Amino acid sequence: MHLGLIGKSLSHSFSKSYLETKFIKENKSGYSYTNFDLTNLDDLTDIIKTHHLMGLNVTKPYKESIIPFLDEIDTMALKIGAVNCIKVKWENDCPFLIGYNTDFYGFSQSIKPFLEPIHQRALILGTGGASKAVAYALKNVGIDVYFVSKRDKKQANVLNYQELNTYIMQSFKLIVNCTPLGMYPEVNSCPEIPFQFLDSEHLLFDLIYNPEETVFLQNGKANGAVIINGLNMLKLQADKAWDIWHSE
Repeated sequence: MHLGLIGKSLSHSFSKSYLETKFIKENKSGYSYTNFDLTNLDDLTDIIKTHHLMGLNVTKPYKESIIPFLDEIDTMALKIGAVNCIKVKWENDCPFLIGYNTDFYGFSQSIKPFLEPIHQRALILGTGGASKAVAYALKNVGIDVYFVSKRDKKQANVLNYQELNTYIMQSFKLIVNCTPLGMYPEVNSCPEIPFQFLDSEHLLFDLIYNPEETVFLQNGKANGAVIINGLNMLKLQADKAWDIWHSE
């Protein structure tokens, strides 16, 4: 079974090593996993055909733009509006692509043990494909969600970083970083939020897992917040993708 990951600037990704280790643990001979670092999706069909791929993970920045290339999309992924897992079915040497979202599962399960009644509202930093899965997961358990974006255009439930004052920071005790800021190799960057307004009641979740502790998490911890990185989310969503690829 040939599997792979499509995205841009994949030097940060642990997906390949994680799944290759899984091949060994489960004694799966004849399995391979390839990173496809793409500047656009123009060659997607050719890549799938050339490598006779059976499944793909999808990462930034293609979780939304991949959708028009699919032949079918799972109901939950359609509701979320983003796809990070593709199952490929072959008929007469033609690939049939089915899109899923496993980020929802990975995030839901990894944050679940840390949620407290005080986490009634969440700020989601970023508005990309991953943020949509995070928002869907949080709304699913009754948490109010606002996005934070650098864009000036006013939208419902979207704030810009300049609006993050002490009142807002104290009103939102859960903050999730869905931006790539702080990801390897640009490890010194960080979302510009007023960390001085954080306290021990705050929970900070960073989808980034490389490095293990980003500047975002370091600053949160320095102000007493509970911090979580995205490594467990990665493992959980990868395991869910594995199940999808092996389903009938």
